[in-house]
Amino acid sequence: MNVVMVIGRLVRDPELKYANSGTAIGNFTVAVDRYAKAGEEKKADFIKVVCFGKTSENVAKFLSKGSECAVEGSIQTGSYEKDGRTVYTTEVLANRVQFIGGKAQNGSVSEVSNGFDTSAYTEGEPPF
Repeated sequence: MNVVMVIGRLVRDPELKYANSGTAIGNFTVAVDRYAKAGEEKKADFIKVVCFGKTSENVAKFLSKGSECAVEGSIQTGSYEKDGRTVYTTEVLANRVQFIGGKAQNGSVSEVSNGFDTSAYTEGEPPF
């Protein structure tokens, strides 16, 4: 079973692009705090997230650097060649993004779901 949920803050504004078919593709990175023992320096993991459709449009519209969100999806790994060496990638394909605090009206928490089946997605090839 490949299911992951991360909660953290965006490290920069989300990127929004459109495929030739017109489908929105969003990319953003979430900083997730690691557990630290008393007296240890806090550390974070930086998780790359990809979302599609209305989810990516809403993420770009309502989230910005520093915004907190929860992401539910699946982990995908891949690789590509760069300068004669193999570069390995890991990212979360978001099925749902929940906005925590921030710009939601009346202080409520907003949630969006992309409606895409991301199980067939391969890096660089969106499922459409």
